[in-house]
Amino acid sequence: MAVEETIKLPKTILMYPMTLASQAAAIVMRFQQNVAELVIKGDATLEQIFPPKDEQPEWATFDEDLPDDDTSAVDVDTLDGEPRAEGRFALYSAPDAGAADDWARVASTPAKGAVSVPEVAEELDYEQLTLAQLRARLPSLDLDELEALLAYEEATKGRAPFQTLLANRITRATAK
Repeated sequence: MAVEETIKLPKTILMYPMTLASQAAAIVMRFQQNVAELVIKGDATLEQIFPPKDEQPEWATFDEDLPDDDTSAVDVDTLDGEPRAEGRFALYSAPDAGAADDWARVASTPAKGAVSVPEVAEELDYEQLTLAQLRARLPSLDLDELEALLAYEEATKGRAPFQTLLANRITRATAK
């Protein structure tokens, strides 16, 4: 019996750190559960002593508060007749075909103050590029092409992220 225990001793010694670590993790988890239970009990006690107010601020409007026939509600998909952007990731999604056609028509229409489409914009299909796609193509452009794209962007859409990206790239290119 002592011989068998002596043979198992190296395996047992190797297992001790893992056993201690798992026991420590179990103790920490048990402590966290006890603290969570105390917090829940404390919240329930405070709710009994100080009942929550069921007041709604006058400026807060929720869908369930609006009558079904309310025509004064704002359409969240359009604002001033223009489609609203789809959040902060709208810059990374491709524009719909209608918007791109409108942009190309405005840019190519010979009107007072209209800008002609630079050759580099046609080569890159600039109207269809997202911000990420433009960023990927910037290293292949020279300074004149970057300036032409910036002037074109300012004259047509005037999108701040695109202008900033192009202006920063121009700054870096002139600093070299």
